[in-house]
Amino acid sequence: MKLTKFGHACVRLEKESQRLVIDPGAMTPEQNILDGATAVLITHEHFDHFQADRLITATAQDPQLTIYTCPGVAPHLAQLNDRVHVVGNGDVFFVAGFEVTVVGEKHHFTHPDAPPVDNVGFLIDGEVFHPGDALTDVLNVSTLLVPGQAPWMTVPDLISYLRRMRPRRAYAIHDGLINDWGIQVLESVLSSEAERLGADIRRLKSGESVEL
Repeated sequence: MKLTKFGHACVRLEKESQRLVIDPGAMTPEQNILDGATAVLITHEHFDHFQADRLITATAQDPQLTIYTCPGVAPHLAQLNDRVHVVGNGDVFFVAGFEVTVVGEKHHFTHPDAPPVDNVGFLIDGEVFHPGDALTDVLNVSTLLVPGQAPWMTVPDLISYLRRMRPRRAYAIHDGLINDWGIQVLESVLSSEAERLGADIRRLKSGESVEL
């Protein structure tokens, strides 16, 4: 399986010439990342993970493209009808040659005056976990796509999550809000935890790929 990191929280997975894309939001500037994709997975409705116009255009261009997402996103794509599949915690489905298990229900707490929105994580082939905007625990995940920075998260949160999950590999996503100094801080934290846990823990640059 090949994993490619794009802007902010977006990744593409490829296996046997099939493609799956997760969270191509407004902070993912790369064009054509949905080309050749069989399905798009959207964790939640926030703009940095979900861009309705982008998906509507992509589905118009490719009649085979389908979308899997949480209840909170689906109403924004009502015009796509059965091209959108609503999934929830515990669901398992097969698409683009991948087995996808849905894990989680709500976004991490963000504001005292607003309840968390829907948020689902996606476990791909029991190997790669994209949690969206939550620090959801999943047992025996080999590859964790770990949020690197967010308004709802601290460095101790990041470290605690890595130590709870103890993945063999962890690649930082959700890094679009930080400047060059912040990236240096993030990479230093990831390097320290990689040494401590004896794992491949690092930040992938946009467009960088790894074979899993």
